[in-house]
Amino acid sequence: MATGNDLIVLAKKHLGEPYVLGAAVPKDAANYRGPWDCAEFASWLIYQVSRQLYGCVDDSAPPHTADAFTGAWAADAGRLGRKVTVEEAARTPGAFVLRRPNEAGIKVGHIVLSDGRNGTIEAHSSKDGVIQSTLSGRTWTCGIVVPGIDCAPIDGATPPAPPTVAILRLTDPPIKGEGVRQVQRQLKAAGFDAGGIDGVYGHRTMTAVAAFQAAKGLVPDGEVGPLTAKALARAAG
Repeated sequence: MATGNDLIVLAKKHLGEPYVLGAAVPKDAANYRGPWDCAEFASWLIYQVSRQLYGCVDDSAPPHTADAFTGAWAADAGRLGRKVTVEEAARTPGAFVLRRPNEAGIKVGHIVLSDGRNGTIEAHSSKDGVIQSTLSGRTWTCGIVVPGIDCAPIDGATPPAPPTVAILRLTDPPIKGEGVRQVQRQLKAAGFDAGGIDGVYGHRTMTAVAAFQAAKGLVPDGEVGPLTAKALARAAG
């Protein structure tokens, strides 16, 4: 049986390779070297070590053309199992950690491979490509242990720390307040139209954030987390 360590060893061989949001990756191409999308990278790793499709819109499709998507990872976690807490995934080498797409906003999620010590290997963004990073300071939905992969938690591993700033995203009812006004001012200063400085995180603000993220090589999910907040502060001067 394939192990979580098999996934980690393989993933590390691809550090530094390029990222393109929505890139199509043939899961059966052992020598593929990018560009990667986060879900495509995760599903490619699974297929390479276990010859099973997981996290694809159609897991019975030909592996050369199967389309991986974070929404499909969320669906498979519920349908095929097994979901675990983020804390358990953070200390389980070879588990995955998912931020589910925001169904109320731009439907871009993110998925990463856990190294079992609060670290990740992930196809991150067009700016950074495939990197090693951390689970701390970021927003996640759940952990996932893929059936057919032998994974075991590490005792005593440090749990991920929560985000140090509030995550601004499209919600119903919408998020309001001075923090949103600050983001809108920063967007305006950086040359992106958020539709006015009204303190309401609506569709115009979300779209402006996504445009800013795309311009800066970040994941264009329309949400203001720590990385986007820092980039906005730099851009606004």
